[in-house]
Amino acid sequence: MSGLPQGWAEATVVQLAGKNGVVTDGDWVESKDQDPAGTVRLIQLADVGDGFFVDKSNRYMNTDAVEHLNCTYLRPGDVLIARMPDPLGRACIFPDIGRDAVTAVDVFVWRPDEVLSGALPRWLMHSINSPQVRAILQSEAGGTTRQRVAGGKIKALTLPVPPLPEQKRLVAKVDGLTARTARARADLDRIPTLIARYKQRLLALAFSGELTAGWRKAQGEQGDQMSSFIGLWEVPNTWDWLRVDQVGTVGLGRQRSPKYHEGADMRPYIRSANITWAGFDISDVKEMNFDAKDFERFQLKYGDVLLNEGSGSAKEVGKPAIWRDEIPNCCYQNTVLRVQPRKCTSEYLYWYFLLTALSERFVSSTQGMNIQHISKDGLARYMVPVPMPTEQNEITRRIESAFNWLDRMAADHAAASKLVPKLDAAILAKAFRGELVPQDPTDEPASALLERIKMQTAEAPAKGRRKRTETATMASEPKPDLLTDSLSWPTDGLAFDAISQRLSLPYEQLKQAVFAALGGEEPELVQTFDADNRTMRLRRAKP
Repeated sequence: MSGLPQGWAEATVVQLAGKNGVVTDGDWVESKDQDPAGTVRLIQLADVGDGFFVDKSNRYMNTDAVEHLNCTYLRPGDVLIARMPDPLGRACIFPDIGRDAVTAVDVFVWRPDEVLSGALPRWLMHSINSPQVRAILQSEAGGTTRQRVAGGKIKALTLPVPPLPEQKRLVAKVDGLTARTARARADLDRIPTLIARYKQRLLALAFSGELTAGWRKAQGEQGDQMSSFIGLWEVPNTWDWLRVDQVGTVGLGRQRSPKYHEGADMRPYIRSANITWAGFDISDVKEMNFDAKDFERFQLKYGDVLLNEGSGSAKEVGKPAIWRDEIPNCCYQNTVLRVQPRKCTSEYLYWYFLLTALSERFVSSTQGMNIQHISKDGLARYMVPVPMPTEQNEITRRIESAFNWLDRMAADHAAASKLVPKLDAAILAKAFRGELVPQDPTDEPASALLERIKMQTAEAPAKGRRKRTETATMASEPKPDLLTDSLSWPTDGLAFDAISQRLSLPYEQLKQAVFAALGGEEPELVQTFDADNRTMRLRRAKP
């Protein structure tokens, strides 16, 4: 990297941690090492958000397994970096969760030396999440099935580093700006729910007569007088409650059968999968043989109102759509119900059926609660509030006008939702170009701090047996031994513990050798999940 701002320097992730910092991959923990009754939380990829801790995976280990594997205990303030998507390279700060915790193999851990380090944890997190660094990590990723960036590449990642005082200013500025975008994101996330609720409330007002009460008064009708006859709810006394089979003809499509799979009269047909909340999806339309008699009975006509007859979810039953001759000479299957209106318009009946489907009344009113299915007879008996044709048209007009406005709002929401992540990325990009806060010439240059760290490491190297809480980079010599041994593995591979027993290597060295063999553009080993034994196995990428 060139053209650094005043006082900035370059350093690797390892160098920034300092002499006694922690820069390491997570631990190789398999399913058999986990214990739902354990007291040590196992942090996994799902827990690492893009700038925030998700706290999602809810996995545990007992202390005996942690000690046996020589796991690294996490501390509040550690930087966690995801070595796999989505997205790859996202980073967050590990918070105080009130219990001991360790982390899994695809989560990288960075912790600064408590006395002398070159970076603040929150600054490093923001740096890793910046678009410049994210792009580098993604370019370094390898893997045939799922992309993964090797821990060694994260350690060797070179970052532009501002002076520590400027890091503090950057963190404060970035945190303040991203807090605003977080609030904006939270507000935006509520809008779809509010729109859906408003639509359902609007439909409820429409079919109770309240939406057109003023219109009826203007027409000289008594809009505030309600009917003494109670159907599903009270309606104006100028309305009638009629059964669906009184307002139109109810039909059920033809059943699929092997005998219809081929023939001289193959025709397209609509099934439940073709009906969506937004209308018809005709990207995948099947065909059956309909002879002349069946074609006359099951041919769809312009203005037919079709409903999804059944679903695995009560929330999907009864989705309606109006047939507008989307496909010529098309029929329908018995997963679809059809109503051909006589005493109301297709549009009026569609909106009423939409209210019924959204409120799940079809399920509870036709065949009993929790049965996600509408029968032909059940639909035929269902009650419809029917006003005069002129009021039907006015209700339809008002619903369509309001829904068009709400759909425009939903489109604006979708566009705004796409902009918020771009805004966060722009903030970080500007921050790590040195453009977000001013440089202070009185700050100690980052190069001076990095030189002190280098001198301290050279003058006082760590003594004694290396612990997992030290920064030392693991040697790669065990990798050839690992690959040589893999030639005699079973075709379905071995679990990590079995490999460890065969090679008798220190845990950390074997782990790093495995990571090296899994990484790169052409990995020499691959991971597979043994569902029967609930464990991960390693095998050669090429037999």
